[in-house]
Amino acid sequence: MQTQFSEHTFDVIVLGAGAAGLMCAATAAQRGRRVLILEKASKIGKKILISGGGRCNFTNLNTHPAAFLSRNPHFCKSALARYTPHDFLDLMRQHELSWHEKTLGQLFCDQKAPAIVNMLWTECAEAGVTLRLETEITLPVEQHSDGSFQLQTNNDTALHCQSLVVATGGPSIPRMGATDFGLQIAKSFGLKNIPFTPALVPFTFPPDTLQGLFEGLSGVSTPVQACYDSACFRESMLFTHRGLSGPAMLQVSSYWQANTAIEVDLLPDQDAAEHLLALKRDRPKSELKTLLGECLPARLAQRLCDQLLPNQAMGQYSDKALQGFGEQLNQWHLYPSGTEGMRTAEVALGGVDTQELSSKTMQARRVPGLYFIGETVDVTGWLGGYNFQWAWASGWCAGQAL
Repeated sequence: MQTQFSEHTFDVIVLGAGAAGLMCAATAAQRGRRVLILEKASKIGKKILISGGGRCNFTNLNTHPAAFLSRNPHFCKSALARYTPHDFLDLMRQHELSWHEKTLGQLFCDQKAPAIVNMLWTECAEAGVTLRLETEITLPVEQHSDGSFQLQTNNDTALHCQSLVVATGGPSIPRMGATDFGLQIAKSFGLKNIPFTPALVPFTFPPDTLQGLFEGLSGVSTPVQACYDSACFRESMLFTHRGLSGPAMLQVSSYWQANTAIEVDLLPDQDAAEHLLALKRDRPKSELKTLLGECLPARLAQRLCDQLLPNQAMGQYSDKALQGFGEQLNQWHLYPSGTEGMRTAEVALGGVDTQELSSKTMQARRVPGLYFIGETVDVTGWLGGYNFQWAWASGWCAGQAL
């Protein structure tokens, strides 16, 4: 017998019209499900629209499970294998969108971020998805004895569905309206979670470092290798008025633990000590800051000389002094005081504990019909399109299961 629907009853309700939510809604609706998306903002895809400065780094060709952080590093493997970057590229081709690769497999949309949002919404709209903007739900969400869910909205409307998908993201960039609402829903159903913490976020440093070692360096950028334990990244580092940013620092921040050091190699392509000793032999009358300025930004070279090894002609240094300075250039240990927090974090670590979910469907094992996708789940990718790929993959897998 065909199910009779009202305007308040749906097969699937998706909470959140971000990357994961839109992908999930389109996929489920294309399989014949009656789908409603609820979004508390006034427009869809807000984080997509600001990603990559509006250029939208929508995936990474080098996507692999090791590029994701989770209490269970195996959880992401199924979804990433079933919906790959090439699957998303096929979707873009269907919509006549093009892209270009920058560095390290990062793909950017030639038509910019709004084109990605329009593509996803076109997929939803053509499949019959209903969208309600500026709509919030209030807790608790109720589950009836037949397994269906009842949601109460901020306009006093009760909505019903057989399957509920939580795609509300994490609390990073709160000015965009981001919260930990997805975890609140998980908690209300007794599901375990890992509290959200900032990731892909700039480091802050204590005043004595900012006024000493980093003084006058704000705006200076240089390529480095930044490491924390076994996690190493070869990208640029940017000095800020609060500390350090740039891709290398953002990547390392996802691994960093408070009150510990990060290691920065300022000359990752050479043995700095050997290089300095060779310069002493070949150019003994040249000043250290001049020679450093040939391989580092001039302001940084000057500051290193001011703080770590007083500037003079190379021939005046002992081999031991140059050896020690070179080792420091290759293994510069820096102690952040913290990070800039959720205010500027690109994503958040943590989320619904993956032990609670099926890695194939994203459904809660103990609450049939309840799904969590995207950043709401304890899976966090590297910088460079990885988190979008997780959104596409987890959303598609849930949509296939609904």
